[in-house]
Amino acid sequence: MAAKPIYVELDIQTDMETLWKATQTPELHQQWDLRFTEITYMPRSGDREPQRFHYRTRIGFGMDIAGTGETKAKTNLLTGERISGLKFGSPQRISLIRSGSGYWKYSPNGGSVTFATRYTYDTRFGAAGRWFDRCLFRPLFGYATAWSFDMLRIWLEKGIPPSVSIQRALMHYFSAGLLALLWVYQGLVPKLLFPGGGELAIMQAAGWFPGGEKPALALLGASEIGIGLLAAAAHRQAGVYIVQAALLLLLPAIALARSPELLQAPFNPLTLSGAMAGLCLLAFWSRRELPQAGRCLRKPRGSGKEEEPKWHPYTSGR
Repeated sequence: MAAKPIYVELDIQTDMETLWKATQTPELHQQWDLRFTEITYMPRSGDREPQRFHYRTRIGFGMDIAGTGETKAKTNLLTGERISGLKFGSPQRISLIRSGSGYWKYSPNGGSVTFATRYTYDTRFGAAGRWFDRCLFRPLFGYATAWSFDMLRIWLEKGIPPSVSIQRALMHYFSAGLLALLWVYQGLVPKLLFPGGGELAIMQAAGWFPGGEKPALALLGASEIGIGLLAAAAHRQAGVYIVQAALLLLLPAIALARSPELLQAPFNPLTLSGAMAGLCLLAFWSRRELPQAGRCLRKPRGSGKEEEPKWHPYTSGR
């Protein structure tokens, strides 16, 4: 059974020429498309010839995947739509993708342009390669395509360069992820798994729940785990950070009011809450205008059939 083609569609509030330039100029294209590190056009003899190119993608550990391709454009004079057909492939033995094809379609839509792509490819490594592609690589490749499309939208609509979007995304996911991890750790390890390590003694010394310190500590631990999971799930929502900031101010204030000597400890509620509050502020600030793959459609509108347009430059013969 053939693998399902990757389809991504997004409305972008821009004009046709601006979008065309951002997607058809190699120096601009490689800035927003996570799938490519470098794209180089090759010389061609005339406008009727397909535009051939080399591409390269860094995969880490000092290794690159390189390949070649060609693209050919066509305009539908009746509707104003444009389509850019694509063929690509890599001769490298380490490349999962052997060869593929697809298109980019540009459809005028009032004050915006509907930008869509559909592509698929053949894989190497036999049944193992097909299984790996279907279960992991193709979903990630589709996600990267959609995320890149939204990064392009932010660039053209908001004027935020892709490099800034990538830096902001790394900052946000690191700070939000570490903040959520700290909440879960503080609830699970010192309160539920090892309460005798000091948390129980602190609660007993405070005298908040005489005789009921253990269940109270367990409830507090479960609550902190819940906050961490909620913070991870709703990391784009401003209200989540407002709640966290309030708790990070309230909890250490209560503890220190009842037991001021806690300030003498090397790792006390004030230092921990202060560090977490800093992460909270960083995640709150960096959440703005983040690219989201979920903004893109992953199936065509209407019938949902993933068929190539009849006037595709490589199949129409016109």
